[in-house]
Amino acid sequence: MEIPWKSDIFTSCFPLADSFPGDILNDSHAEVIARRSFQRYLLHQLHLAAALKEDSIFVPGTQRGLWKLRPDLSFVFFSSHTPCGDASIIPMLEFEDQPCCPVRRDWASKPSEASGDLEAPEDTERCEGLGSPMTKKMRLEPGTPDGVAQHQSFGHQESGPVTPDVSGSHVTAQEQAPVTRTAPGDVKVVDIYRTGAKCVPGEAGDSRQPGAAYHQVGLLRVKPGRGDRTCSLSCSDKLARWNVLGCQGALLMHLLEEPVYLSAVVIGRCPYSQEAMHRALTGRCQNVSALPKGFGVQEVKIQQSGLLFEQSRSAVQTRRADGSGRLAPCGAAISWSAVPEQPLDVTANGFLQGTTKKAIRCLQARSRISKVELFRSFQKLLSSISEDKWPDSLRLRKLETYHEYKEAASAYQEAWSALRKQAFGSWIRNPPDYHQFK
Repeated sequence: MEIPWKSDIFTSCFPLADSFPGDILNDSHAEVIARRSFQRYLLHQLHLAAALKEDSIFVPGTQRGLWKLRPDLSFVFFSSHTPCGDASIIPMLEFEDQPCCPVRRDWASKPSEASGDLEAPEDTERCEGLGSPMTKKMRLEPGTPDGVAQHQSFGHQESGPVTPDVSGSHVTAQEQAPVTRTAPGDVKVVDIYRTGAKCVPGEAGDSRQPGAAYHQVGLLRVKPGRGDRTCSLSCSDKLARWNVLGCQGALLMHLLEEPVYLSAVVIGRCPYSQEAMHRALTGRCQNVSALPKGFGVQEVKIQQSGLLFEQSRSAVQTRRADGSGRLAPCGAAISWSAVPEQPLDVTANGFLQGTTKKAIRCLQARSRISKVELFRSFQKLLSSISEDKWPDSLRLRKLETYHEYKEAASAYQEAWSALRKQAFGSWIRNPPDYHQFK
C-alpha cells in the first residue's frame, strides 16, 4: 500500500535571529511543512501501536521498545514544483519539450522499474492537454541579483517518455562545475534556470558568469530569507539528507527499529530535469559509507507527473503573464495531518495565523508542527508507555531537554555525523542553545 504525502505551497523562511527556540517555523517551504506534518502522523501512529490498536502502521520490532513499519507500506512524496536549491539548476535548451506523462498508480511499488521509465498513457487527453503547447514567460523581481528572463514551453511528447541520461556517480569536487553547454544529442544549452538559494559559507560558490556557467552544481545552499540571511538549507539539501537519515527525525528513532524512508519522489508539471533531481537528491551522497545498521543511501524513485497543480507558481505565473504587479512568496503555510485532533494547521510568518505581537510567546501562538509542539507530543507518547517497556536509549539515562533527547538517539547521530563528514561538511547547524527547551 502506498501512502502519499505532498507539498504544494511556496512559502518563506526566516532568519534564525528572528525566532524563538522551538516556537517558530523558521522554514515554511512546502517540503519542510509536509515532512513535519508527516512526523505528526507518525507520532499518532506510534500512539496507536503503543495502545495495541490493530489499525496502526507499526508492528512490534525485534528489540524491546522498538517498532517497525508494516512490510506492505511505502511512502510517496509529491511536490508541485522542483525543490529549491541544486535540483532547480536546470539546463535551458534551444528547444524544450518536458516529458510529462502521468505516473501509474502501481509505479512506486514495483522495484524492478527504473527511475524515469514510465508507461506512456493510452489516452493522450489525460496528459493535461499536452498536445497544445503552453508557453509562458517567467520573470523574477526586478533588481534581484539572480534576475534573468526565462522562457519555458511544455510541448507535446509524441513518442512517450524519454529515459534520461542520469549519472550514477558521486558529485566530487571536480564535478562541482557549471552546467555543461551541450546536452545529450548535442543539443545546445543556451542558459539555465537559476535558483535564489545562495551557497553556504565554505562551499566553492557560484561563478556568476553569463549564461549556463552562472551556477556551480552539487553545492549546499541556503534559502533566501527576509532581511538577514537565513540559516535554513535548501529543500534539495534537506531531501538529500532525509534520503540517508530518514524522514522521522532523531526523536522518533528512539522508538523505531529502522528509519522511515521515501520510496518515491514525484514532481508536478514544471521546469524539470531528471539528471538534476538525481544529482541533488541521491548523487551527492552516493559514496557515503560506514553507516549504522538500518541506515543507507536510498535509491529513491524520481519521476515527473503530467499533472499541473492549479495554484503552483508556474500556473499562477501563466495566468498573470500579462497582468500588472509582481509575484512574491507567501508568508503563510497550510499543513494537514491524518490525526484525529486538530488535523489542520495554518501559520503566518512562523506562528499560528491570527497571532498578535503580544501573544507570540504564548502557547496559543505555536504551530502544531513546531519543534516545541512535536516534542510535547513525543513526551506525551512516552508517558503513555510503561518505563519498563522503553528502549535502552531512553531508560539508561535521565533526559530533559529537546537537545538531550536528540543527542541520545545514538544511531541517528552516528549516521548524521558520517553524512556530514563524507558529503555535507559545510552544513550549517543551529546553535546549541536553540534546542535547550523542555
